[in-house]
Amino acid sequence: MISARVSKRILRANINWIIAGVSLVVLLIVAVLLLAPREVQASAGAVDVSRLPALNASLNGVNLILLSGAYLFIRRGQVQRHRALMLTAFGVSVLFLVSYVTYHAFSGSTRFAGPDWARPFYFSILISHIVLAAAIVPLALITLYRGLSKVFVKHKQIARWTLPIWIYVSVSGVLVYLMLYHLA
Repeated sequence: MISARVSKRILRANINWIIAGVSLVVLLIVAVLLLAPREVQASAGAVDVSRLPALNASLNGVNLILLSGAYLFIRRGQVQRHRALMLTAFGVSVLFLVSYVTYHAFSGSTRFAGPDWARPFYFSILISHIVLAAAIVPLALITLYRGLSKVFVKHKQIARWTLPIWIYVSVSGVLVYLMLYHLA
């Protein structure tokens, strides 16, 4: 018979593998969509995804509000409200990911067409956004798991890293959208 301690270790190991697998799959899907060469042609029956970038920026803005509210609630000791906002933020992030993948599956990447003076600023934000967005997938999953598992000491340790990175990804996502679609 397996002891409770061994059983917990096995569960944690399985959860870690699941988190790593999900993170890798998300990263590979996004990388293929962004880096794979392909021709995107408009056809009469094509799906209109032209509004998805604005939706994605809106979802990033909503996430910023949810994450900020969740932080305020936990600082005030309102754990249930914090949990509700964090779960909602995670759900909004999943919706964002679905919308983002859908947009890039149908339209490919959009080239920066803004003024030359803004190019270095745009690409520095974009590169940091991409790197940290890739990092936030496993960080958010681990943080969420530890919070829901009530392993609060470890949850708090990783949340100190996850929250500011997630907020940066949300803010920089809105900035990238504004620079890409409204600066030209």
